[in-house]
Amino acid sequence: MGADFGPVLDWVQQRTAAGMFPTAVVGIATSSGTVELGAFGTTGGRAVRSDDRFRLFSITKPLVGLLVGRAMERGLLSLDTPLRRALPDFGRDRDDEVRLGHLVSHRSGVIEPPLDAAGPLRPYLLAPGRAFTAGAVMAYSSLAFDGITALLDDAVGRGWEEQLADLSAAVGADFTFDEAADPVPLVPLPGFDAARFAALRHPGAGAIARAEDLLALGSSLLAGDGRAVRPATLEMMRRPLTQGVPRLDRLAPWDGHEYGVTFNLRYWRQGLIDPQVFGHSGWAGTEFWIHPELDLCWTLLTNTPDRPGFELDALDNLIVSCAS
Repeated sequence: MGADFGPVLDWVQQRTAAGMFPTAVVGIATSSGTVELGAFGTTGGRAVRSDDRFRLFSITKPLVGLLVGRAMERGLLSLDTPLRRALPDFGRDRDDEVRLGHLVSHRSGVIEPPLDAAGPLRPYLLAPGRAFTAGAVMAYSSLAFDGITALLDDAVGRGWEEQLADLSAAVGADFTFDEAADPVPLVPLPGFDAARFAALRHPGAGAIARAEDLLALGSSLLAGDGRAVRPATLEMMRRPLTQGVPRLDRLAPWDGHEYGVTFNLRYWRQGLIDPQVFGHSGWAGTEFWIHPELDLCWTLLTNTPDRPGFELDALDNLIVSCAS
């Protein structure tokens, strides 16, 4: 590629030293594989390594989305598949139909519990009531992914975590929900029960991985090798499903992005040098973004949502510029 990503490592190192991140691993890859990987900082006296695992939080969502794409390729699901096909007891008091297309794009109207909910997610999903009519507005939802995985289990005939293991093996990654992976500890967050959250194995937020796992996935998608999903499937997943849909809450204001099949599409961000980018952020400061036209993907993994002064567009523009 001939690119020099030294300035990216310097950018992350300087900001880690200044306290923007307690720890950070940054990695960059092309369709040919990883081209840069660096680790900076400490947490609780533990110096971070480039092969450390982190809690991905909402980067979990596109991982599950790719399982949806794989099932669609086999004719097992479509965006019109109703959730009631897998969960007949869902929404008995609702006069609308929640479909897979609503679930993957935050338009289902399910009532969201805390991310560290007490007990299993399924009772929350099956509880009476709704926040809005399916498809009418958009409100960011992690609980919706319990519905997505119920549809995956039913359609594929194997548990969704087994399906994720298949995806991991296909691309040479190791995505897991097991605490034995020993992720870098989260910075303690007032009001958030990290142990209770971990016990949920949350399908919308609970995955654990290394930077190199995300970069292996990104390289496969950039190469269009079909190991994760076929190129046409990925193109389908990048079509916006939320254009013109009002945003209901503070987590999902329209700020230049839309959602496709679980991917965040930042097409309309005015300050981006290359707006043809898709991926996802995670609550604990994790980032995973793909620039297909530039044959480039990158990830930033850290362990706190409190990143004073961090600007995603600034880092993305730096990486894009170093690649040009």
